[in-house]
Amino acid sequence: MSELRVTAIASLHAEFSVPGDKSISHRAAIFSGLANGLCSIRNFLPSEDCINTLNAMQALGARYEVLEELSGYGPNQLVIHGRSMQLSAPTTPIDCGNSGTGMRLLAGLLAGQSFDSELFGDASLSSRPMGRVTNPLGQMGARIETRGAKPGCAPLFIHGSALTPITYQMPVASAQVKSAVLLAGMFAKGTTTVIQPAETRDHTERMLAAFGIATHQDGQAISIDGGQMPQACEFSVPGDISSAAFWLVAAAALPGSRLLLKDVGLNPTRTAILKVLGRMGAHMIETNQHATGEPVGNVEIHGAPLTGTTLLAEEIPNLIDEIPVLAVAAALASGRTLIRNARELRVKETDRITTVVNNLRAMGAEVIEFDDGMEIQGGHPLHAAEIDSFGDHRIAMAFAIAGLFAEGETIIRNTECVNTSYPGFAHHLQAILEQRSTPDAFTLPTHSHL
Repeated sequence: MSELRVTAIASLHAEFSVPGDKSISHRAAIFSGLANGLCSIRNFLPSEDCINTLNAMQALGARYEVLEELSGYGPNQLVIHGRSMQLSAPTTPIDCGNSGTGMRLLAGLLAGQSFDSELFGDASLSSRPMGRVTNPLGQMGARIETRGAKPGCAPLFIHGSALTPITYQMPVASAQVKSAVLLAGMFAKGTTTVIQPAETRDHTERMLAAFGIATHQDGQAISIDGGQMPQACEFSVPGDISSAAFWLVAAAALPGSRLLLKDVGLNPTRTAILKVLGRMGAHMIETNQHATGEPVGNVEIHGAPLTGTTLLAEEIPNLIDEIPVLAVAAALASGRTLIRNARELRVKETDRITTVVNNLRAMGAEVIEFDDGMEIQGGHPLHAAEIDSFGDHRIAMAFAIAGLFAEGETIIRNTECVNTSYPGFAHHLQAILEQRSTPDAFTLPTHSHL
C-alpha cells in the first residue's frame, strides 16, 4: 500500500504544467474511435481511468498506436484508427476500472450497437448508481441489465438495440448523463434532445464540433441529429484544471507565494474554482492563449490571507470535483465557509462529504456536517494526522495539500488511487516539498516510440 508523507512548507514559488484533462481525454478516445480515419491526440492523460477507456475502444475495434509515453504510466501522444461509426463486438467484458465517466459514456455509446456488451468496474465503481444513465437510455429503447450486488449498479449488461430519439429532461445536472444520451443519439434516427436543469461541463459539445458533428443549443437544451459521421482530426488536450486546483489552493493559502501553471484548460464551465478562490481573496492573473475548441491559457496566482465564502447553488455542478480541496482552503481561511446543495458528493468514489469532514476534524478543523454539504469555521491551526483516502484520488490529493500547512508530518494512506487522475502527482508534490522552482524540476519523464 503506497502512502504520501507531507510536512509544512514555508514558501511556494514554481511554474509547471499539469497533465492532460481527464474529462477531455475520455471523450477524445471515444470520438476518435468513431471517426472516419486516423486521429492524432496530444497530451492525452495516461491515467488508469483514461487508459481503461482507450482500451475499451480498442476492444471495440478502434486500435491505437503510441507515439510517446509518460514513463511508468502510459501514452500521452497517440494515433487512433477510427472505425467510421462501425464498431465490432468485444470478445470479453470491458473493464472501466474506477471511472464513472468511462462507464456512463461507454453505456451511451454501446446502447445503440448491433451487438451485446458488458461493462464492469472495481468495487468503488460497482457501488455507484447507474440508474441516472440507464433510465434515459432505456427510454430510447436500450435494454440494459444492472447486475451488481447493489440495485441499479454495475456490472452493466447491454443488449444492443435500435434506438429512437427522445427529448430528455435531466432531473439532476450531470455532464456524464448528458454526454451518454448525446452519444446514444448519434446512433438514433432523428433528433435527440437533452435539457439540463443547470449548466454542466460542455466538453462533449465542444468535442462533437471538433469532429465535425453539428449540435444545436437553445438555452439549456442541446440537440443532436443521428447518422452524422465524425471527421478524423488532430486534437490537443489542455492541462486539467481539476488537477491544477490542488496547487492553486496551496499557493492561494500561502501569503507571499507565486505559482504559474501553464497551458491549463480554461473552459468557462470548469473555472468556477478560480471564481471561488478570487472571492476568498486569492490574487490571480489569467492569460488566455487560444480558444480553438477548448480555451487554454496560463494561470498565475499569488498567495494572500484567505477569507471564508459561500459556494453558490449554481456553482456546485461545475465545482463538484474541486470541493474536497476547497474545503481544505476553507479550513485555512479566516471566517466561515458554507457548502450546501452538494449531495452528489455522497455517491462519488467515496462519500466525500463524510470523508472530508472526518479528515478535516482529525487535523484540527472545526466542521459541521450536513446531508448535502458542510460548514467550515476556518482559522484553527491544522496539525498532522494519519489520513485514509479510502481509495479516492481527490481525497488523497486534497489532504496532501492540507499537510503542507499542518504542524508535524501528515501521512496519507492508500494513495495508489491518485494515478486514476493525476500520474506524476507525487513527483510534483516532492518538488514543492523540496521548494524547487524551475520547470525542469517538475517535468515528468517521457520516452518516444517513433
